[in-house]
Amino acid sequence: MPTLNLFNQAGEKISEVALNDAIFGITPNQQVLYDVVNAQRAALRQGTAKTKTRAEVRGGGKKPWRQKGTGRARQGSIRSPQWRGGGIVFGPIPRSYAVKVNQKVKQLALKSALSYHVLAENLVLVDNITVAEPKTKLFIEIMNNLNLDDRSIVLVDSVDKNLLLASNNLPGSVVREVSQVSVYELLKFKQVVLTQGAVKYYEEVLG
Repeated sequence: MPTLNLFNQAGEKISEVALNDAIFGITPNQQVLYDVVNAQRAALRQGTAKTKTRAEVRGGGKKPWRQKGTGRARQGSIRSPQWRGGGIVFGPIPRSYAVKVNQKVKQLALKSALSYHVLAENLVLVDNITVAEPKTKLFIEIMNNLNLDDRSIVLVDSVDKNLLLASNNLPGSVVREVSQVSVYELLKFKQVVLTQGAVKYYEEVLG
């Protein structure tokens, strides 16, 4: 059972917390992580690429020349695919790139991502994080107190507006509500910061 130090936002150690071994102490499943991250990245694609077929391009209502007697190949429309400005054959159409992933596979991937950060000693526990004003320097001060890397994700049980605004100007670090974070985001950042409320959420949802 992994045991981590619990800090306050001033960087002072408060106590030690024993984490749920079934969530934070498993051996990360590399294949499941790969499959889920691929699916989540595919779901981010807009899928709005579109070309027009011969039925959709403008013009081409009149037959270019008569069927016989000109010596040229017969043509029915100047918007046929072989003509310049004609329609596109088998071009892309709007589609969804979403890939179905089973719920149990998603949960295993989430456990694997959390356990990976525990094994790498990149998981930081904080009792709570708040800022009195929406100022970036206040959030940077908290990061410095906790010795956080520039590429960190802070997961809280409910996002405070001041905290969200204070962290917006930092390109490498983000604040997320724990229920909204994906496996892809967890693995993208070097360090993960969990509040006590976030730990409780994971234990309730994944336990």
